[in-house]
Amino acid sequence: MFSTKGGDRGRAGGYAFAMTRALMTAALLAAAAIPSLAAAQQTMPPPVIVDREVAALRDAALEDDYAWDIVEALTTEVGPRLAATEAEARARAWSVAKLKAMGFANVRVEEFTMPRWTRGSESAHVLSPFPQPLAVTALGNSGSTGAAGVTGDIVAFSSIDELRVAPDEAVKGKIVFVDHAMAPTQDGSSYGPGGAPRRQAPTLASQKGALAVIVRSAGTDHHRHPHTGTMAFADGAKPIPAGALSVVDAEQLVRILERGRPVRLHLVLENERVEGQTSGNVIAEVPGRDPSLAPILVAGHLDSWDLGTGAIDDGAGVAIAAAAAKRIMDAGRPLRTIRIVWFGAEEPGLFGGRDYLARHGSEDHYAALESDFGADRIFRIDSKLGEARVEEARMLAAAVAPLGVVTGAFDRAEGSDISPLLNAGTPGVGLSQDGMRYFDYHHTADDTLDKIDPEALRQNVAAWTAVLAILSGGVE
Repeated sequence: MFSTKGGDRGRAGGYAFAMTRALMTAALLAAAAIPSLAAAQQTMPPPVIVDREVAALRDAALEDDYAWDIVEALTTEVGPRLAATEAEARARAWSVAKLKAMGFANVRVEEFTMPRWTRGSESAHVLSPFPQPLAVTALGNSGSTGAAGVTGDIVAFSSIDELRVAPDEAVKGKIVFVDHAMAPTQDGSSYGPGGAPRRQAPTLASQKGALAVIVRSAGTDHHRHPHTGTMAFADGAKPIPAGALSVVDAEQLVRILERGRPVRLHLVLENERVEGQTSGNVIAEVPGRDPSLAPILVAGHLDSWDLGTGAIDDGAGVAIAAAAAKRIMDAGRPLRTIRIVWFGAEEPGLFGGRDYLARHGSEDHYAALESDFGADRIFRIDSKLGEARVEEARMLAAAVAPLGVVTGAFDRAEGSDISPLLNAGTPGVGLSQDGMRYFDYHHTADDTLDKIDPEALRQNVAAWTAVLAILSGGVE
């Protein structure tokens, strides 16, 4: 007869033996893996040591005031800067004076012509079954309703694809509403699908004979401010009135439609389009010690939409680029020329970027960088400098790592106005800001100075300064 205690001791001994055998097996496997691990470690690139002067410039920029001074003055003294308007012209004049006062050289404006689109009165009212106003704004390049407005029944679609496959007879003579929610993402990747109704619905609705079109704003907020943004009527589509409802008003309209009764809307979107108007790029430089070397382009865009004061889009961007260049200039003379470009007319379709490519695309650029995603903290650095400059790319990543910036890809860079250059093969660096809250304010009346955190703005300048210190070849 077996004792219970004895049985427990037997089982415990069995467990102990099993555990011992497992540990021995693991130890043998680990020992066998050591040569492979050592080999892997030998193939890893050596650690990067950041130059002390680069680190000192980066850390000093954490106390920067240049960027705040620029964006505060621009948004206060100029305000909104709609492309090809008198306001944008005042912004160019202001920018030339500001950049000269900061000590930059070769300050100039390169003008170009483009169509000018301006908004007038805008409103939306549900006439039935539940009369009430809705917050609406016209999309850039919208057709005009005229002062009298248009009235029609709403036909609703939950996505751009649903509108695309709808029969023409379901749309003709009606006001199309496209609803599509946009979620916040750190890198802004949701803006592609989230903005698809704004970019595509006007053309599709026009081709199907719609009277007008309204979309849920491409935004992640729940404020009662609609988001504007540009669109174009493609494939010969006739311009029709096109607007965006605020997110909360789009949700309200959905609830009204869910009652199952016909919904009739009166829409006023007055606007005007005039051809042959003037915009321009403002350019300044920090001359390098060796003018034969290709320059570094640092950029943002000067124009803004007219609803807010263009603080995060893109007053902060032009300020960051210029502040970093100024900090390099204050430290001495860089080996390479740093070219600051404050692009005009980005919002209506990259007119400034395309004009710069036409004028300067045949020139070599050592690298191109653009800040155009607000002013929140930079969280990632990407670069596309080519295989021959991988070590330089690693040095850039190491220089900004102490700021909380992670290393991204070595085969990617982006920027709205510089995209024509990047697509043509110009090397680029991307310093990505945290975009979780960017689309709460983007293209709305809420795009104002108070949305900028000065400490986050300084972190941006510090990262840009470190990158420029390396790319420019050092200062003397």
